[in-house]
Amino acid sequence: MAAPESPADLPHYIETHYHARHRAELPELAALAEKVETVHFGEEDVPEGLSALLRRMIGELEVHMKKEELILFPAVRKAASGLDAPIAAMRQGHGDHAADIAQIGQLTNGLTLPPDACPIWTRLYAELGEFVAELEEHIRLENEVLFPRVETRSGRNV
Repeated sequence: MAAPESPADLPHYIETHYHARHRAELPELAALAEKVETVHFGEEDVPEGLSALLRRMIGELEVHMKKEELILFPAVRKAASGLDAPIAAMRQGHGDHAADIAQIGQLTNGLTLPPDACPIWTRLYAELGEFVAELEEHIRLENEVLFPRVETRSGRNV
C-alpha cells in the first residue's frame, strides 16, 4: 500500500505500517542476534555486540515512536501550527537512528554472511536487511514527505 498524500492521513499510515512492524520485528531480531553471538562466539565474522545494539534500539525507537504518536501526530492531524520544535526533535532522533543503522552495517560487515553461515545467521541477516530498509524508508517518509508538508502548512519556508 502506498503512503497517502494528505499530511493528516500520513501519521496513521506511519503508525500502522512502520511503528507496528518495528515493534514486532526488533525484539525478534535481537533474540536471533543473541543466538548467533552465543552459538558462534569467538568465530571471525560474528557480529559481536549486535544483540546489545538492537536491544538498545528497541528502547530508543519506542520512546521516539511514542513521542510521535502522543505529541506530534495528533498536532499534525489537527493542523496545528508551531510544530518546529517537535519536528526538530524528531529529525535529531532520525539522525541517531541513522547512526545505529551505520553501526549495524559495521558489526555485520554490510550484512555479508560468512561462507559457512548457519540457517539462523542467514535468517538474521535477511530479516535485519528488511528491517533496516523499512526503518530507512520510515525516516525518509517523515523527513522528506511529512515534515516538509507540515512545516510549509505552519508557515515555515522549507
